[in-house]
Amino acid sequence: MNKQLLMAINQICAERNLKPQVVIEAIEQALISAYRRNFGTDQEVVARLDPETGDTQIYAITAVVSPEAFTDPQTQILLEEARALNPAVEVGDEIQIERTPKNFGRIAAQAAKQVILQRIREAERNALYEEYRNREGELIQGTIRPPDRHKDALSISLDGGRVEGVMYRADQIPGERYRPNNSILAYVVDVSKGARGPVIHLSRTHRTMLRRLLEKEVPEIKQGTVEIKAIAREAGSRSKVAVAATQRGVDPVGSCVGVRGIRIQNIVKELHGEKIDVVEWDADPEKFVANALSPAKVTDVILFPQVDNTALVIVPQRQLSLAIGKEGQNARLVAKLTGWRIDIKSDEEAVAEGLTPEERERLRLEQQERARAEANLLDTAKRLLESEDLEPGEELDVPILDFEEDADIKASTEAPAAEKEEATAEDADIKALAAKISASMSGGNADDSLDEDTYARYFDAADAKDDDDAEVSSVKKKKGKRKDRKLVFDEELGRLVQVKKRRKRGPSYELDEFEDFDLDGF
Repeated sequence: MNKQLLMAINQICAERNLKPQVVIEAIEQALISAYRRNFGTDQEVVARLDPETGDTQIYAITAVVSPEAFTDPQTQILLEEARALNPAVEVGDEIQIERTPKNFGRIAAQAAKQVILQRIREAERNALYEEYRNREGELIQGTIRPPDRHKDALSISLDGGRVEGVMYRADQIPGERYRPNNSILAYVVDVSKGARGPVIHLSRTHRTMLRRLLEKEVPEIKQGTVEIKAIAREAGSRSKVAVAATQRGVDPVGSCVGVRGIRIQNIVKELHGEKIDVVEWDADPEKFVANALSPAKVTDVILFPQVDNTALVIVPQRQLSLAIGKEGQNARLVAKLTGWRIDIKSDEEAVAEGLTPEERERLRLEQQERARAEANLLDTAKRLLESEDLEPGEELDVPILDFEEDADIKASTEAPAAEKEEATAEDADIKALAAKISASMSGGNADDSLDEDTYARYFDAADAKDDDDAEVSSVKKKKGKRKDRKLVFDEELGRLVQVKKRRKRGPSYELDEFEDFDLDGF
C-alpha cells in the first residue's frame, strides 16, 4: 500500500502540475481528521508521511509534568518517562509520542479519501490562481466558447481548458464579432479567487493592450531604445501613442511604424482596423501639443496653465476640421495624451478676437516670464526650507508674484489720494449749501443761525454714524449721498429735517436738486 500511495502522489503531481509537498501536506491533514473521527479524541496530534517509504505515523503532543501534577495519562507524561525518550526535556515542555493504531490502515485511508481529493482540488485552484496572478498585465491567447444566454459576458477558454476567462461587454471592442471556437488575443486585467477557481478578467479595450502589442512588434521598445511616454485610446476607432528615443540617432516614430508601415499594420490588423497615430514626445509642452495634433498642421500654441491648464492652438482655416476631428475625437485624444485642455481656433478667428501674431508673441513671453518667476520662487523657498538658519515656525519673507493683480495693486495705492481730494471737495460743497440754506432760514443773516456743520450732517448721516469704524479701517470709505432721504422744512422745529422717501407715492427727490433751488423766495 505504501508503494501504491507514493505512486498515486507522483501521478497526481504530474497530472495537476502540483508540488509533491502540497499533496503530502494534504494527506497528513486528512490522516489527522481520520484519526480523530475513528478513535474519538480531541487531543492535539501530528501526522507524518515519509516521502521515501510512504509510511505514516500519528504522534500525540503530550505535556511533561511532575508526579504531583499528573492527572491524565492521555495528555500528560511523567518526567522520568519523558526523559527516557528525550533526556533534555524538563517539566512544562511538550513531547511527541507515537500513537499509531494497529488498525490504522484501510479504514483510515478510505475515510481520508474525500478529504485528500478536496485538498488536492483546493491546492490546484491555488496553483492556478498564483500562476495567472503573475500574468496580470500580459497578453494571453484563448479560444472563444459558445455564448451563454444567462451571462452578459464572453467566456474564453485558456490553456486548453485548464481555466476560463471572462470578457465583459465593456471590454469588447465595438463592432467586433466573436464567433465560437475562434482564437482571440486579450489582455489580462486582473485575477481574483472564485468558488470554482480563479476568475480571470480579460479585455481588448484596455489601453495597456496597445502598449503590449507595440512591445511585441517593435524590438526597440522591448530593448529600451524607444520609450512609450503616453497612450490615449478610443477602442475600435482611433488611438494616439507618444514615443521618445532614449538613444541619440534613433527615430522613435519610424521605429514604431516600420518599413513601409509593416509593424504598425500588424497591430492595426490585430485590433480590426483601429487607426493608430504615433507622434514624437517632447519635453516642451508647446511642441508636444503641436505634435500630438498630427496629422493637422499647427501654426501656434500658447499655454495658459493658470486657466484650467488650457492650451490655445492656432491652425490654418483649411486645417481646422482636421485638427478637431470627427465629433471632436482628435482634440479629445490630444487632451488625454498631453494632459492639457485643448482650445482650437483658426487664424481668422484668432485675428478677429485680437490674437494677432504680435499679441500671441506677447502672451507667450508673459507666460514664460510667469513660469520663470514661479520656478525661481519655488527654488528660493526650497533653499530657505533646507537651510539650517530657518527656525521651526518661522515665516519666509518672500514676495508672492501675481501678474494679474499688478494693475489692481497700483490702482489701490493711488486710490486713497484721489478719494481724499474728492471727499474734501464734496465736503466744501455741502458746507456751502448748508450755509446758503441757513442764511435763507434766518432772514439773510447766517451768523445768527445754526452752524454749518449741523446742516452738513444731514447730508452725510451715514458716514457720521460710522466715524468710529472709519478710524479703525485701513481703507477710508468714500462719502456718499443718502439717496433714500429727502429734506423737508419742519414748521414746529423751525429747521430742515430728513424724511425717508416714499417709493410708490409722490415724486422722487435727489440731493443734487437742492443746489439749483431758488432759496430767495423760500
